[in-house]
Amino acid sequence: MSETPVHGPDVKTAHQDLHSEQGALHGEHPGRSRNPVIKVADLAWLEFEKPDLERAEVFARDFGFQVAARTESALWLRGSFAGTPCMVIRRGRTSRFIGPAFRAAERADLDRLARAIGSDVRDADVPGGGKAVGLLDPSGFPVRVVHCGEQLRALPEQRPLLLNFGTAHRRTNATQRPPREPSRIQRLGHVVLETRVFSRALDWYLDTLGMIVSDFQFLDGQRERGPVMAFIRCDLGGVPVDHHTLAMHLGPGTGYVHSAYQVTDLDSIAAGGEYLKERGYQRSWGIGRHIQGSQLFDYWRDPDRFMLEHFADGDLFSRDVEPGWAPLSTSGLAQWGPQATRDFLGAGPSPQRIRDVIRALRGDNEMDPARLLGLLKAAKS
Repeated sequence: MSETPVHGPDVKTAHQDLHSEQGALHGEHPGRSRNPVIKVADLAWLEFEKPDLERAEVFARDFGFQVAARTESALWLRGSFAGTPCMVIRRGRTSRFIGPAFRAAERADLDRLARAIGSDVRDADVPGGGKAVGLLDPSGFPVRVVHCGEQLRALPEQRPLLLNFGTAHRRTNATQRPPREPSRIQRLGHVVLETRVFSRALDWYLDTLGMIVSDFQFLDGQRERGPVMAFIRCDLGGVPVDHHTLAMHLGPGTGYVHSAYQVTDLDSIAAGGEYLKERGYQRSWGIGRHIQGSQLFDYWRDPDRFMLEHFADGDLFSRDVEPGWAPLSTSGLAQWGPQATRDFLGAGPSPQRIRDVIRALRGDNEMDPARLLGLLKAAKS
């Protein structure tokens, strides 16, 4: 179980207005584990199944991925940065999210993790080879921790535009003409998951994979019951990392919400969005700038209705920054931009959503009528 960490003299607390108006109250979740099994270094890739790999590849290229490897049964996608692929799509009968793979900091971490859970280290079917340990999180998602033997080489970048600011004139005798082309994905940033067992899943990621919380969110009038959403980052000590690599929220369903991929800058987001719109894809929400994480964002739906995000200019935190606490609300999703859409919020009363609510209220989980009403109120606030 996660315990309150020892605070050193250099700890930056949330009430110093670094990223939240509020810090933790006495006795609230500390947002990190005292003695985790291992500390993962980053997300490696996400795994999906889809029946039509050809259609999936067309969207992937339009969205800004490049193909790392392709077989009859699997499509491996990558960004321009060196490292691992961003995503693998395996041929299957239905379109579904399988689970995330996290990158181990060292090969020895796989042995330590395997011993702790009574499992084996196995070969990872990734281009270039590698090793992996398979786990199952409390929500039922298959999770892999991997160490790859061979890294993908860096590819040419989409250069950021040279901008003029006030009296700082960096561009003279030259025009600005960002090309109308796909945003060039640099890397995988984060994945967001919905779960009915939020507290158990949160502690599992902190205790097993050594992740730490950047921001908690709670329901209005229910703070004493604990948070219902967490933005979680990797712990690389003094090395700053993404504000969140994993985000989870309590809900009536269990599943994938969206994943986010870094691009160069705002012009890359905007021009790439125009490219996607011209090809008939659906924008879910954007363009805007978030509050938790601060990143510029633009959300799109792929042909199988999975949501993917282009982002740029996100927050980077080292281990010294303590969790912030804030109420969950739709108005708190962005500093500026259009109002969050019903599509982004998943607010439509679909038959599947109704079944999820009924199942959650009848099951052994953390959903109850008060939590459900609180979530509905947050979605309208």
